[in-house]
Amino acid sequence: MYKYVVFDLDGTILNTIDDLADAGNWVCRNHGWPTHSVEEYKRYVGNGMAKLAARFAPEDWRTPEGIQAILDEFMPYYNVHKEDKTAPYPGIRALLERLKVAGVSVAVLSNKAHSLVPDIIEGYFPNMFDFTQGAVEGVPTKPDPTLLRRLMEEMGAEAENTLFVGDSNVDIRTAKNGGLTSCGVLWGFRSRAELEEEGAVHLAATPEELGDLILGQ
Repeated sequence: MYKYVVFDLDGTILNTIDDLADAGNWVCRNHGWPTHSVEEYKRYVGNGMAKLAARFAPEDWRTPEGIQAILDEFMPYYNVHKEDKTAPYPGIRALLERLKVAGVSVAVLSNKAHSLVPDIIEGYFPNMFDFTQGAVEGVPTKPDPTLLRRLMEEMGAEAENTLFVGDSNVDIRTAKNGGLTSCGVLWGFRSRAELEEEGAVHLAATPEELGDLILGQ
């Protein structure tokens, strides 16, 4: 049994991809750039908003100034529309309730800006998460383990009784860099092959299966 679980956000507990794709394509249309499919956006996300912007923008905009200009357009639009299509994955709320009853402490670590994360979590999962951590300016994002270690210290968690859960190679690498056991979820934005190639210790096909792993059942 794991006493502590750290969850990724996008693609793990919330299906946010349609709202992210809509906001990115809104920027693209404003500039007359080609738009991208939802499947393409699934590959673009995972490393924070700046990397997302760089991936959907033309190459000649991929400068610090260009990326900032894109984010200045993208973020206000996304903030207004971030709940248009976003929803928890089926079974996630039941999983969190099950863990709460069992006394497991749960947290979220996201590469989304920290200014967004607590409100998103409280809006979709009120009173379910004990700790939340998003990206902070000047601090490296996942897969760097700095914010993970800070979060674990807040939680009072130790590596041997903590599971890191995510849907991408970034998450599996974060777990490795932080010395944690990893579990890749198969309902998210990335493939089983990517998770296996990155070395996920466990894979879960459903939230119920994930709950069994966490609780040792």
